[in-house]
Order: sequence, then structure tokens, then C-alpha cells
Amino acid sequence: MGSSEAAAHQAIESRDRPAAESAASWRSAPGLALGVLFAVNLLNFYDRQALGPLLEPIRKEFHLTDTQLGLLGTIFTILYAIVGVPFGRLTDSRSRKRLLAAGMMVWSALTAASGLAVSYGMLLVTRLGVGVGEAVCAPVGTSWIGDLFPVNQRSRALAFFMLAVPLGTGLSYIVCGPVAQAFGWRAALWIAAAPVVVLAPLLLLLKEPRRGASESHLSAGQHKAAWSVVKIPTLWWIIASGALINFNLYALGTFLPAFLTRVHGLSVARSGLWLGVGHMLAGLFAATMGGVMGDWAIRRRKNGRMLAASCAALAAAPLALWAVMQPAGSWIAAIVLMCAAYGLLNTYYGMVYSSIHDIVAPAHRGTAMSVYFMAMYLCGASFGPVITGRLSDVMARRAAAMAGSSVITEAARAVGLQQAMFVIPALSLGLALVLFVGSRTVARDMAARDRRLLVDTKTAS
Repeated sequence: MGSSEAAAHQAIESRDRPAAESAASWRSAPGLALGVLFAVNLLNFYDRQALGPLLEPIRKEFHLTDTQLGLLGTIFTILYAIVGVPFGRLTDSRSRKRLLAAGMMVWSALTAASGLAVSYGMLLVTRLGVGVGEAVCAPVGTSWIGDLFPVNQRSRALAFFMLAVPLGTGLSYIVCGPVAQAFGWRAALWIAAAPVVVLAPLLLLLKEPRRGASESHLSAGQHKAAWSVVKIPTLWWIIASGALINFNLYALGTFLPAFLTRVHGLSVARSGLWLGVGHMLAGLFAATMGGVMGDWAIRRRKNGRMLAASCAALAAAPLALWAVMQPAGSWIAAIVLMCAAYGLLNTYYGMVYSSIHDIVAPAHRGTAMSVYFMAMYLCGASFGPVITGRLSDVMARRAAAMAGSSVITEAARAVGLQQAMFVIPALSLGLALVLFVGSRTVARDMAARDRRLLVDTKTAS
């Protein structure tokens, strides 16, 4: 009887084991994990850029200047950058999925709270809370993906993850603009917060990969020297490039819908719809080209990814210049040209983020990404909206004075914003130069990383 019970018990175990193994396998499948992380990042950028298509009705309700509008983006970015560093350190040592799920719930709750704002000050405070929650997403997501995919597939994986930047921005334009026109800008923010109820539980079902799992022949590296990442020369050039590209992208995200409304006469709904379509198409191009070119380039040259990103930035500059120079009413040409430039700039993510993984040990990637984000956001992205807004106000006052008016009219505001937007092509040229200079140190830093990992592997064995 005992032997028959044991045999029955073994039969049940053998029957249940495939089901258990199947459940574990789908939870750890790289494709599924990448898809969920992409969806989380999509919500991240949707909520981050949700104010962009809403700025004109917000400006008119609270009687704001462009400098004050720009400050909404700047204050968000400053806090985002500062709190990102401790979150990056937590990413290297704690449960990434729990950290990301908590951050997602925080930023979604504060996005919804932004829709309850009855003053400019309250809007500022809620945006600060959104920044705290969203600071978790990039260090966790990029670290996780680095452990899912080997080096020769990493550009495509990171490019897909960062496809969420243009798609999330595009969706925010497509949804928020028409919703704001139909139901008011507050309703648009409440809708932006809703997807968290589905995404947070789905994220918690995933199984995290072991840190360093994609580095087949080397150890993940030691945690004790995490801050040694600041001694990597290429990382500082990458940080400088991040400051330049994010100045541009945050300035565009904040003021491009207003640019089309003021200069080219589009309604809030129409500018949101067409900008959203343009951003999504540009994003698909960026994810495809950035990923494919990045993985192709690294097989040809150690610095291939950085060189390819430099060429893309160089090509974006004249397109952005031509877009800003379009005369009033030429909104189709302005959208096509600016979205083409935007797509070229977004190829940066797949190629340059994977370059960070090339030069940094797996155990330090969360720290490296948080240091990168803090420096480039504080030195670039935080200035993009407020400096562009300030330039717009100065140019608008000058335009009003030249027209003999003591009051800044809507026509003067249109002229001021158009002139302020010339900063975009100028900084695109600077971005191309910085990426080119940074490409000259990549090979040396990659070799140094491999030497350190080999030492760690021998020490551990």
C-alpha cells in the first residue's frame, strides 16, 4: 500500500511538473518581459507629456506666461533627476519589479491629482509627485533589459523599450488634445492615470532575471565599487549628449503643440491629433533604425553605435531648422519636417543606451543609468522647457514693441515662440559633435570593463 501511494504521489508530481515549469517559463520569457516593460514605459511617457497638448487651455485658465509653463516641465525634471540616484542604487540591489510597480502607482495617482488642481501652485506640486514616481522607470527598465538580452541584441531591445518615448508622447497628443477640447483639460489627466490598474498587477507577475544573466562568460561584477562608473571617460560624453538631446526633446514636448496652435492656427484637438500621428510614425522609424543600425554597427566597429547616433543628430539639424522656418499656415510641412527630425533624434536611445551597457558592468548598470539621468536632466532637460519659454517671452515682448504695442498680443506670442524654437536645430548640431568626440573613447572603455569583469570572475571562482 505504501509503495502504491508513493507511486501515485510521483505520478501526480510528474503530471503537475510540466504545468509548473510552463507557468515559470512564460513568466520569465524575455519577449513577454520586454513587452510589459515597454507598456510601463509607454504609460511613463504618456503621463509625463500629458501636459504638453493641454498647455494652451491651462495658460488661459490660470493666466500664465510661457516661462511659467516651461517651469512646469523644469521643476518636474529637477526632482526626477535628484531622486533617480537613490532609486538607481536600489535597482542594483532590490526587487526591480516591486520598485517599478510602486513608482508606477505613485506617478499615476499624482497624474490624476493634477486634474484636481485649482491653482498654478497646486499644479506644480502634483507634477513634483509625478517626477518622484517616474524616476524609477528608466533605471529599472534598462537594467532589467540588459540582463535579458546579449550584447548583439541589446540595441534592438533597448530601442524597442525607448520606442515608448515617441509613442507615449504621440498617444498623449492624440488622446489629451481631443479630450481636452471636448471635456476639459482635467478629464484628459484623469484618463491618463487609468492604465495603472492593469499594468501594475501584470508587472508583478513577471519573474526577474539574475543580474548579469546575459553576460555568458563573465561575472556580473562587484557591488562594492559602484561609484567607479564616474571614472569612465565615455560615460561623461554620453552624459553631455543626454543633456543636449533632452533639452531638445523636452522643449519640443512642452511647446510644439503650442507652436502649431499659435503660429499655424491649428486647434488644440487638431494639433494634438496630427502631432500624435507624426510622433508615432517617427517613433517606429527610430526604433527600427536605431535598433538595427546599433546592432549592425557594433559588429563592424567598437564605436559604431556612437558614430551612427552622431550621424543621425547631424541629419536632424537641417530638418528642424526648415520646420521652424515654415511660414504661418504651412502646418503640414512643419509637422512632417519636425517629426522627421524628431525620429532621427530618437534613434539616439537604442544606440547610446546600449553603449552604456557596453562600458559598464552589469552590477553597476542601475547606478550608471541613474548618474546619467541625474546629470543630463539637471544640465539639459530641466533647462529645455524653461529656457525656451523664457526666450519665447523675451522675443514676444520685442515683437510687440516693434509693432508699437505696449501689450503682448497673441500675434506677438506666436512670433516669440517661433523664434525661440531655433534653439532646436542649433543644439542638434552640438549633439552630433559631442557624440562624435565620445566615440573616440568607447573601445578603450569596453576593454577596461572586460578586464575588470575577468578579474572579478577569477576572484569569485
